[in-house]
Amino acid sequence: MKILLGLFVSVFLAFSVQAQRTVRFMSYNIRHGAGMDNRLDSERIAKVIQQVAPDVVALQEVDSATMRIGEADMLHELADYNLMYWMYAPAIPYRGGKYGIGLLAREKPLHFRYMPLPGREEARVLLIAEFEDYVFCCTHFSLTEEDQLAAVSVLTEELSTVKKPVFLAGDLNALPDSPVLKVLQEKFVLLTNPEEKTFPADKPQECLDYILGFTGNGQTYTVLANRVVKETVASDHRPVVADIRLKTDADRIFRTLPYLQNPVDGGITVSWLTNAPVFSWVEYGTDTLHLQQAFTELDGQKVANNRIHKIRLENLKPGEKYFYRVCSREILSYRAYNKKFGDTAVSGFYTFRLPAPGTTDFTAIVFNDIHNQYETMAALHSQVRDADYDFVIFNGDCFDAPANEEAVVGPLKYYNARVGAQHTPVFYLRGNHEIRNAWSLHMREYWDYMNGKTYGAFNWGDTRFVLLDCGEDKKDDHWVYYGLNDFTGFRNEQAVFLKRELASKAFRKADKRILVHHIPVYGNTDEYQPCTELWGDLLQKAPFNVSLNAHTHQYAFYPKGAAGNNFPVFIGGGYSLKEATVMVLTKKGRQLKIKVINAAGEILKEMEL
Repeated sequence: MKILLGLFVSVFLAFSVQAQRTVRFMSYNIRHGAGMDNRLDSERIAKVIQQVAPDVVALQEVDSATMRIGEADMLHELADYNLMYWMYAPAIPYRGGKYGIGLLAREKPLHFRYMPLPGREEARVLLIAEFEDYVFCCTHFSLTEEDQLAAVSVLTEELSTVKKPVFLAGDLNALPDSPVLKVLQEKFVLLTNPEEKTFPADKPQECLDYILGFTGNGQTYTVLANRVVKETVASDHRPVVADIRLKTDADRIFRTLPYLQNPVDGGITVSWLTNAPVFSWVEYGTDTLHLQQAFTELDGQKVANNRIHKIRLENLKPGEKYFYRVCSREILSYRAYNKKFGDTAVSGFYTFRLPAPGTTDFTAIVFNDIHNQYETMAALHSQVRDADYDFVIFNGDCFDAPANEEAVVGPLKYYNARVGAQHTPVFYLRGNHEIRNAWSLHMREYWDYMNGKTYGAFNWGDTRFVLLDCGEDKKDDHWVYYGLNDFTGFRNEQAVFLKRELASKAFRKADKRILVHHIPVYGNTDEYQPCTELWGDLLQKAPFNVSLNAHTHQYAFYPKGAAGNNFPVFIGGGYSLKEATVMVLTKKGRQLKIKVINAAGEILKEMEL
């Protein structure tokens, strides 16, 4: 009766990666593997469990090494089939082996134990397993009501001191309207629907199987979904399933520190990520005692039940120092007429300041082509960490072809922490590598673009910055894009923007003008150079003081006229420690200077612009 090991199916994988703090519980009386057809087939039981893909399953009527199942180790075999940990609690000796209950779990338990429960016709047990975030119990109650009631008292007392959420699952041998269920619900809440029948499996007439949550220790959680599995043959009971959202402790709600973006037009965007769905807001003011609230509203609704947060603070006083903190209240359940909330996380206070009118001075730091290389980022930042910089620009290819969320969140957390983005605003520009891979279209969820575009212009005091997005470095019809790109149209759109920007009052009145984009228009060695073709004529007479570029992975400087350029061009280095560079742009009065430093601290170029 040995079960084949394995069967790695997509269903298992899909449900093993569930939303954080969401768990799936299952309870199943398996009748020692004998189905309604009286055929002994534990592999059939294993497949039922596999199709449900629970995080924990409570099993009742489990034989271990008994003669009626051919002396097999049934629980171990079920665990092997489903790639789960197993825990067994024997209740009685039976036909050369043991008979009892068990648990299977995806997560390795911290520990488990079992204890006797009242049962005059047959000994009964309670199996208790502790996991990192909760405690899960399995039992199979006596057939005698007096023993059932006594068992409720025993397990309630046993669980009352547990500080984690506690769940109980099993065949209770009691109907929903029985005295046992009524007493049990004084300290427990039903997480499965007692109106759905579970026994007998072929034509169920009664509900005997339940999953419950303990309420006697003040823990909070909510049911997302529950069901009875319509399995009519494998056992004489049908399994019950419940999906549960656990409350996230306040100190675990924040996934990242807040980071500031888009400090333009008298406003600034505060962004952060959480580990749980929440409702978020920002509290801010010129002191910490008189605070306003800001949240994001969309079409009359406050944005909530999300994990990525961008809240815009508007109508700020330029030059004023502001204090702010971010707040996120967990949402356990978000339904049409029912919302359930968990804890609220509140950050410490941070500060920021927008440039005052007529500001002439600033310091900006520019990184490029980090490609997720944290060692390189650390080395470059160590060269500028003592500079009193006002904002930071990441000029493309700092994220290397993000395939999934963590490929964005990991570097984002690292870069923001390095530059202190909780109090110093950052601009994230796309390079061609941020455009690639499955998560590329999600990048704008984490970044805040000016006017919703990946290009734009802004003033920092009396200096005008123009940011462009060259897109990819190959033709749109190149086979690697599978017909999914139209950067030609996107570059033409920017040509219209650039022409309008160069003629704008803000551009013409600026004391200094700085152009920033990833792929160079001048000094680019690529065979395909669409940005040069489309924007070259516009830039020929544009009075920029400097252009800051990247992409080539090799530092270069082109003085005015050296490559057909009407202004100096600086191209940053690559991601290796040997080639990497960071640029420091400083303005004092009317004097604008640039310094290019490598990872070893050597100044490659320093000049007034």
